[in-house]
Amino acid sequence: MRAELGTAAPPSRGEMAIGIDFGASAVKGAAVDLRTGQFVGDRVRILTPQPSLPREVVKVMGTVVDRIVEQLTTRAEPVLSAADAAALPVGVGIPSVTRGGVVLTAANIDTSWIGFPAEREMSLAMGRPVVVGNDADVAGLAEVRFGAGRGQRGTTIVLTIGTGMGTALFVNGRLLPNTELGHIEMKNRDAEERVAESARSRLNLSWKDWAAGFDDYLHLLERLFWPDLFILGGGGSKRSDNYMQYLTVKTPVVIATLKNNAGIAGGALLARDGAAASGE
Repeated sequence: MRAELGTAAPPSRGEMAIGIDFGASAVKGAAVDLRTGQFVGDRVRILTPQPSLPREVVKVMGTVVDRIVEQLTTRAEPVLSAADAAALPVGVGIPSVTRGGVVLTAANIDTSWIGFPAEREMSLAMGRPVVVGNDADVAGLAEVRFGAGRGQRGTTIVLTIGTGMGTALFVNGRLLPNTELGHIEMKNRDAEERVAESARSRLNLSWKDWAAGFDDYLHLLERLFWPDLFILGGGGSKRSDNYMQYLTVKTPVVIATLKNNAGIAGGALLARDGAAASGE
């Protein structure tokens, strides 16, 4: 999804933002053309510190942003001036419920994130506006704007299948944030303990057996929300040929088109919306 610079006019500063995807294994980021969702230049990827303590992760995010800015400003024909690149906003997807820029949960990250004022600390560290959001919500924003949910009416549920089970719920393209439907109770336990992709290896399940639990989960969501579309994203979407044939819900199920790039593209959309809300 890299933009082919040189074959089309690059985006201006106002048509670009930086998206960051904070994952269990790596922190990934890129500059994104907000007109198309394409990356402007190459994706930057750095391993997530272990343990993933907040200030250590923020340092890595700062390095990712610095490398992205370097790409934009040091090529033979710079995409942006140094001043414009320094003003690009950043949007970050975090595997957590967030509210008012503060991290409230830590299901799959270090518990020291709980109560961490992420927006404030990231903005100070990076020297630019930063907006944070739940990682599944952020990925869903990209899929609804640029991908499999584009133009979809009614209720859409985006599922990010990975270490956990992230969810994003949209009604006529508008996000209801922080739904965290991966943590609803299913058969007397947290649903993602059975239906996240990590559960398949942890429980030593075949794809067919894993899909039986995932199908039960989709039926539960179907009964609760009567969605018009399920979109499957995250790392587990890359192996959908192994389980799609076992799904029996009546709601249409499609695979996310942006796949693992959705978190970065959605982060950039989040940054744009945050900058617009603040009047910057």
